[in-house]
Amino acid sequence: MSYAVIKTGGKQYRVMQGEVLRVELLPAEVDSTFTFDEVLLIGEGESITVGAPLVAGATVSAKVVKHGRADKIRIIKFRRRKHYKRTQGHRQHFTEIEITGINA
Repeated sequence: MSYAVIKTGGKQYRVMQGEVLRVELLPAEVDSTFTFDEVLLIGEGESITVGAPLVAGATVSAKVVKHGRADKIRIIKFRRRKHYKRTQGHRQHFTEIEITGINA
């Protein structure tokens, strides 16, 4: 089974064909295909191709499953005995994708 390491949204993900994962929000419509061209590594069995920094001509194609927002996280600043407390919430946008192919 082949796998690849792609870079998107400032993060790196190890992906395999058929895998479903959540990445940072992508500018694509639902049920459309998206191509990642920043491929850092491709592994095929025992052979591994490492890019410097990218693997030339390699792409990973994916199908956009849905867009959404993650669970709310709470940000709290607190100083004891000083009557100071600030709370803030944040919900990060995401895109859920399904990997359809790895082209070396």
